Amino acid sequence: MLLKCAAVLGSPSPFAQCVVFGWCLSSRELWAASQGPCVLCSDHYLLSGQLDMEGALTARDRVGIQDFVLLDETTEAAFLTNLKKRFSKDLIYTYVGTLIVSVNPYKELDIYNKKQMDTYMGVNFFELPPHIYALADNAYHTMLTEFNNHFILISGESGAGKTEASKKILQYYAVSCPSTTLLNTVRDKMLMSNPVLEAFGNAKTLKNDNSSRFGKYMDIQFNSEGDAVGGHILNYLLEKSRVVHQNHGERNFHIFYQLVEGGADDLLRQLGLERDVQHYNYLTQVCGECAIVSSINDRNDWKTVKNALQVINFDEINTNHLFGIVASVLHLGNIQFDSDSKGHLSMFEIQLWCCLTVKVLTPFTIDHAIYARDALAKAIYGQTFTWLVNRINESMENKDPSRKTVIGLLDIYGFEVFYVNSFEQFCINYCNEKLQQLFIQLTLKAEQDEYEAENIEWEPVQFFNNKIICDLVEEKHRGIISILDEECLRPGDATDLTFLERLEDKMGNHPHFVTHKLADKMTRKTLERGDFRLLHYAGEVTYCVVGFLDKNNDLLYRNIKDVATHFKSSLLKLTEILMAKEAWYIRCLKSNESKQPGQFDEALIRHQVKYLGLMEHLRVRRAGFAYRRKFDVFLKRYKPLCPATWPHWRGEPADGVEVLVQHLGYLPHEYKMGRTKIFIRHPRTLYATEDAYEKCKHELATRLQAKYKGYRAKGEFKKQKEAATKIETCWRGVQARKEKEKRAWAVKVIKKFIKGYMTRGQAKTTDNSEYLAFVRQSYLNRLKEKLPKTVLDKTTWLTPPVVLQETSEILRKLHYRLMVRKYVRGITPQKKAQLQLKATASSIFKGQKDSYPQSVAQPFVDTRISEQEVNMRVLQMIRNEHIKYSVPVIKYDRNGFKPRPRQLILTQTAAYVIEEAKIKQRVLYTSLKGISVSNLTDDIIVFHITCEDPKQKGDLVMQCNHLFEFLTKLSVIIEIQAGKESAVDFTTGQEPMVYKAKNGHLMVVS
Repeated sequence: MLLKCAAVLGSPSPFAQCVVFGWCLSSRELWAASQGPCVLCSDHYLLSGQLDMEGALTARDRVGIQDFVLLDETTEAAFLTNLKKRFSKDLIYTYVGTLIVSVNPYKELDIYNKKQMDTYMGVNFFELPPHIYALADNAYHTMLTEFNNHFILISGESGAGKTEASKKILQYYAVSCPSTTLLNTVRDKMLMSNPVLEAFGNAKTLKNDNSSRFGKYMDIQFNSEGDAVGGHILNYLLEKSRVVHQNHGERNFHIFYQLVEGGADDLLRQLGLERDVQHYNYLTQVCGECAIVSSINDRNDWKTVKNALQVINFDEINTNHLFGIVASVLHLGNIQFDSDSKGHLSMFEIQLWCCLTVKVLTPFTIDHAIYARDALAKAIYGQTFTWLVNRINESMENKDPSRKTVIGLLDIYGFEVFYVNSFEQFCINYCNEKLQQLFIQLTLKAEQDEYEAENIEWEPVQFFNNKIICDLVEEKHRGIISILDEECLRPGDATDLTFLERLEDKMGNHPHFVTHKLADKMTRKTLERGDFRLLHYAGEVTYCVVGFLDKNNDLLYRNIKDVATHFKSSLLKLTEILMAKEAWYIRCLKSNESKQPGQFDEALIRHQVKYLGLMEHLRVRRAGFAYRRKFDVFLKRYKPLCPATWPHWRGEPADGVEVLVQHLGYLPHEYKMGRTKIFIRHPRTLYATEDAYEKCKHELATRLQAKYKGYRAKGEFKKQKEAATKIETCWRGVQARKEKEKRAWAVKVIKKFIKGYMTRGQAKTTDNSEYLAFVRQSYLNRLKEKLPKTVLDKTTWLTPPVVLQETSEILRKLHYRLMVRKYVRGITPQKKAQLQLKATASSIFKGQKDSYPQSVAQPFVDTRISEQEVNMRVLQMIRNEHIKYSVPVIKYDRNGFKPRPRQLILTQTAAYVIEEAKIKQRVLYTSLKGISVSNLTDDIIVFHITCEDPKQKGDLVMQCNHLFEFLTKLSVIIEIQAGKESAVDFTTGQEPMVYKAKNGHLMVVS
């Protein structure tokens, strides 16, 4: 939710840049808001305590002042600098009091959506950043409050955005006003009148692809409830000459191209048209290539116009007649003339023109015919446009006789200065002179009325009074328009140059009029002989008189009032209408001539600022006092700066303001106290006050936040405490009830358990059946968790209760059988062979030799010596015998028992003792009487060999580190059984050793 400064510390700021809590990163606009979205771009503000407070004090340097009245200096340079700062941040609107300056950005900005409209509805004019919606909303609410009439004057040169501004205001009223089916129909007609009038009254010019070539004043009628109930349009000075002639690079009115490009084939066939604009002289006479413009889609615009005509109640017959007249103008432009030998028209062509023009002069030349043709085309189009506006007015007319208030929209051409300026520019610039005169009068009057109402002495304002220029143009019998009319009606050969001569005779001494003849030597160089120059309020403009008489005689042979006089009369009536209304102003500026976004052409802007009279308006607004606010609003905002007024002032607001400004140190000449408002003379005084408020506001905001957070936290704590107490009470009750039920259940169970225990030895009855079932289940559950993990675990089986002893035994056997089965199924062939060898070893050595238990865990290998480690010569000698096992041993000599490292190789038939490449001894298994080992931990082995020949070697004594493996492998080959003790003595000692004993035996210490 948007939290405005007014809701926290006081009223809205006179300039949003100096009241912010935050800084919007996207729109670059500062805002009197807490955390929340920016009203311009919907982005969030950057809030970071002290950093933002300091940022607010320097914001004016970053994005400029949003009200030019508050500039320190009212110079043109300061004005342009401020405008450029804001334009660089896409802030295209800036105030001059209640006037809005709008700079065309030439790109789409997301500041015209429904959300923006809602934001500006019913908000104080200076409370939000400048926006066209703020002006439209304040004009609307002022009209409702005071029940009077208002108008909004939108001015600026072609391409500055006047038409778009008018559309935005209409769209705002269409959305913001109350809504019913009837009212929506009226709004639709007002909105849809725009594309129709643009099609018939707008054209591409050198400066604008959709330039309004007529002036439009629209009254929007409201009833007492603020509902838009009707509308009325006045049009001024349609540029009819464009129908028959366009400057190079420009186009005719849009409707011609839309009809040719977008019309249905049947319609074109009915109207006798072809789908090619190159076939029509009025569309291609100067520049055929200009007919097609990339930024204009004539086909889509045609669809829009057709739809709009339906909305404003044009039936099919009238629509077809309207397009038929448009087509007739195109056909007129294609009419060609031939002359006879004297240069006159042929009789057939004279008869044709007799039908068309009724009145024919003889002799009739080709020039006369072309002139009459073009005059007829212009007259037809002009009357059609007037008829079209009248039909739109009939469609929007409200016939309720009750009193209504109106808001007028005046979208009128701005001051125009071209390289060549003709009759149209003369009329347009005269119109702007009159509006400038009205503008100054109304602004001064509003200022004087406010000063008078507040009893503040009015100080005369120095400004340029352009009445002298208006009189130069419009004065009876002496003004330029009167002289032009006289010259058009004068008998004889009146030409543009005779008109110029009459001007020189009548106003040769006028300070704002100069021609080539009247100018000094230096000025004469800048003027052609057919030019005259007027010094307008906006600057000098040179007009070329060529075509003035023809364009003023825009008729078929002078049967109606001249154009300039008619325009002057219309303008005087418009002035009377506007003088009776409250005025609001929008000044539109072009940022550059090339229509490029982001470009700020300072020279072009300066020129527009000058001819729009913005500096004049600023000086009028700044005359005397730059800032004024009601006492209660001023006090509400700045009361924190004075201890006597903070936090509440109990007296009259005027007295509180007086106390406040005295505390702030205002000097007597810096302010005045009116009846309901305080007037501050200089912006710097207000800036000093605002900056002091910014410094104070941060501390106040912190204190307010702390108080508010404490209040919220305290309230939240109380709520949580109450909720916790209720929850605890309910929870305790639930728990107590559950505990009661649990205890009652427990008593029953315990009683039943005890009774069952007491009768457990008896036959199964109702009393002990549940107990016995419980005993069984309990035992089985415990047994499930503590089952033996291995077959060797014979001691951890749970002792069963009496009733389950038999069951327990069955389960135990089943479980061990299951474990044995799982173990057996998991044995691999390699492991099976290993176990078989271990079983053999066990049958031989278990309980017979002390070191056997340590050997059980050590796996047996296939051999301890690979064939690669056996000498090749030895392998050759025993190649016919298959090697079963090889192991390194230490052989002890029979004489002295000296140890000798040897390799012992077991084959299928014999054991070989190898020393490197020699077979030291071959022991056939058939000659082996027995093998002896001790029952101690030594590794001594004795082979007992049968000696049939005394030369044969006797028993073989060896030491083998793999005794059990070696003997087990040998037992697989031959059968080994326990026998007698040998002549080897064994004993125990501290260190293992082998030596010859005194008795001649081999002594083995283990």
